[in-house]
Formats: sequence, structure tokens, C-alpha cells
Amino acid sequence: MAGALEGLTVLEFAGIGPGPFACMMLADHGARVIRIDRPGKPGRTGDAGNRDILNRNRVRMELDLKDPAAIARIRELVRDADAIIEGYRPGVMERLGLGPEVLLTDNPRLVYGRMTGWGQEGPMAPLAGHDINYIALAGALHTYGQAGGKPQFPVNAVGDFGGGGMMMAFGVLAAVLSAQRTGKGQVIDCAMVDGAAILSAMTWTFFGNGQWKDERGVNLLDGGAHFYDTYETSDGKWIALGSIEPQFYALLMEKSGLGADPAMAAQHDQSQWPALKAKVAALIKTKPRSEWEAIMDGTDICFAPVLSLKDAPHHPHNAARAMFVEDGGMTMPAPAPRFLGTPAPAPKLASVPLD
Repeated sequence: MAGALEGLTVLEFAGIGPGPFACMMLADHGARVIRIDRPGKPGRTGDAGNRDILNRNRVRMELDLKDPAAIARIRELVRDADAIIEGYRPGVMERLGLGPEVLLTDNPRLVYGRMTGWGQEGPMAPLAGHDINYIALAGALHTYGQAGGKPQFPVNAVGDFGGGGMMMAFGVLAAVLSAQRTGKGQVIDCAMVDGAAILSAMTWTFFGNGQWKDERGVNLLDGGAHFYDTYETSDGKWIALGSIEPQFYALLMEKSGLGADPAMAAQHDQSQWPALKAKVAALIKTKPRSEWEAIMDGTDICFAPVLSLKDAPHHPHNAARAMFVEDGGMTMPAPAPRFLGTPAPAPKLASVPLD
């Protein structure tokens, strides 16, 4: 099997972060992704580029975008492509002679994906930025962190990868379906600030309905609730609890022994949450993580150990699903989601040169 996207051709202008992630998603599932690298770009070509998980499953070629012959070669490739993905600041592709007005003339069915932080328009569009900035402006970063503490950013998962790369992969496939139906391609303005905002849709629902205080660490899903948080065990490790529903909370009370305390019955009394959280924290810290796993594994408590990068691939559930794979001495997440009819081929780090 070649994957669900067999027959799709995507031209990728090499970058870092969200663009390569979107192209990895497409390539993982069978799309032919041709990555165009600038000659000798450190960390993106040769052995260094082949150690980057985000660059896996690619066909690669090196072209000097300042060379008119290279621009002509790209325009040839575009004529047979379904989509391109680029992550330059607004106006760069136009100055190279590869803007949408040119390439959509060469191929009217082309999907032209533009990945930026701030978008193609707006007062901040030409400015530099990173994930932390995009999620800050979107209102998302304000919601992450403990009560009374500073905002805590979740590495660069929300802006770069969830709000950027994943949105671009979705956008490309949606636009390709539209082009197949109408014969017309289009430009995708994929801004990480937009993506970070839409990933917070549920939070905005709670906020709009008066169910979310506009502050950190005091709400149902942000660490305010004693039944939805992480807790340290006696051996310095951590567990994660998410016992929201009453039947799951009751099971947590039963298995942990906390149900013997009548105060714990006030599950949704937010005024009691700080005191109840202190009780849960004190109890969890009396046993090592392995004991809590023995008590809570296999139940509907909504429990999981907080695993390190080193440990995650070896957890029995993850191992049974082959959730992590290896190639070239690198451990990496397997392609997702899974297609039972057209499973993704095993990922390969090393890209194939294309002349």
C-alpha cells in the first residue's frame, strides 16, 4: 500500500517547523512531496536534513532560487503538481517570480499554500515572530498556566504544529478536493495566529457561556479542578488525572481511598477546589508512581502516568499500537491517523534526491 494520498504531488519550499510538518503529514500518507532546498543550507540538506523527522518521506532537490534556470525548473514542476507549500514572509515568492498570479496561470488547478505566523494581511503581516508570539496574540497563551503564576507555553505545539502545520495539511486537502470538483485552484492563507485561535474554540464556548473565568488555573480544564490535573508521586514522578464525569470521579474516590473524606463529595464546588486539590496532592505523594499505576490502570478513572520522551515508546499500550517507530537510529512517532484500508508505509528519514 502506498497510502491514502497516493497520486497527490506537492511541491515544498523548505523551511522549519509548521511547513515541514504539514508536508510530513501529507508525505506520510502517500503524497509525493518534492522538497526544494537551497544549496548547502545547513541543517536542511544532506545527512543533517535526513536526521530531521519533519523531513521524512521526501523527494529532495537543491535549487538556487536566485538562478533564473531554477525558477524555470520550478515552474515546470508546478504544471504537474497538485499543491505547493511555502513559508516565506509575504511578498518573497512574488519577488522570486513564483507568486500565485504566476503559478496559478501555469496551473489553474494548483493549490497554493502560504504558511505564515501573522497571515498575508494585517499590520503585523510583514513582521517576524515565533509560536510563543502567535499564541499570545490569539488569546490562547493567557489560558495556559497555574493560578497566580505566569503564562506557561506548551513548547511550540499549539502555534507551529496544531495551529500551523495541521491546519495547512487540512487546508491543502480541502482545496485539492475543491479543485478536483471545480477545476480551479486557490490560495490558502494559513496563519498560525488564526490556527491558535480556532484551537481554543471550546474555551471560547465556555467563556461565552459564563463557564470560564478569564484567568489562569481556576477553571475546569486548566488545572483549577482537583480532579483534572497532574500530581507528583513519592518517587518524584507524575501522574495525570482527568476524572470529570461523576462516574469516573466516583471511581477515583473509591480506588484512591479519598471517598472516605466527606469533603470530597463537593466535586463541582469551585470554592472548594483549592482545598480539595491539596488533599489529592498530599495523598498522591504517599506512594510511588508504580503503585498508583497498579491501583488505577485498567479502570475508567481517566488516569495515565506522565511519561518522558525516553519512556513513552515502551509503555505497553504504545508498544502494542506501534505508536513509535525507528529508522536510521532515530525513534519517531508513527504516521497518524491510521487508515485501515490504505495504511501508511513505514516512514523513512533519508530523502530521495531528484535531479
